Amino acid sequence: MSDIRDFQTRTVNAAGVRTDADIDAGLRAHMLKVYNLMALGVALTGLVAYFVAEWATGNPAVAATLYNSPLKWVILFAPLAPVLFLSFGIERMSVFTAQLTFWIYAALVGLSLSVIFLVYTNASIVQTFAVTAASFAALSLYGYTTKRDLSAMGSFLVMGLFGLIIASLVNFFLASSALEFAISVIGVLIFAGLTAWDTQKIKEMYLESDGFEAAGKKAIMGALSLYMDFINLFLFMLRFMGNRE
Repeated sequence: MSDIRDFQTRTVNAAGVRTDADIDAGLRAHMLKVYNLMALGVALTGLVAYFVAEWATGNPAVAATLYNSPLKWVILFAPLAPVLFLSFGIERMSVFTAQLTFWIYAALVGLSLSVIFLVYTNASIVQTFAVTAASFAALSLYGYTTKRDLSAMGSFLVMGLFGLIIASLVNFFLASSALEFAISVIGVLIFAGLTAWDTQKIKEMYLESDGFEAAGKKAIMGALSLYMDFINLFLFMLRFMGNRE
């Protein structure tokens, strides 16, 4: 009898009940949308960073304005505005507005990160990006497939992230190379763990009953989480792997 009931729950009855296979297909489509949005955001960031750096390299006046004037602080903190707007206002936005805000955020991050092309060699940036992409894929796959509940680890990592931010602010004034190395190591570990945890969280938030608006907003917020994990993982790994100009 149990086999018969199990079979019945996995088939479509006359009332049109969704099968497990349908739900799995919906989840895969949702995750694919999340990954595509994240990948496009990373690509936009990279392109903006590269072309702004190229522009600055060929124009000393532009380089001085972007990197050696008070404007550099505006550029550094500019990405905070759209990410806060998106994080706290997503419920009141349309999917189009939320997605546009995500693109603006990715572009502003690219502007703020353009300086890395002036500090590190292009070859080492590409190499670090490739290693980060491979690591990210493995970690995200683990978060998607594992049966282990990562919520406890996630709470610990979030607390560690706040500690990392405080340590970075302290070291901004101390300029300690030893503390800088420790921050880099801990940063890689924290964002590696957050990649797996965020992936599992995105998976668990999926509901087959979500409409277009709800599903679209969940995909954008999921892409934002994974995008931030990827960018930060890349930046901390660049401190180890990057060769300076």
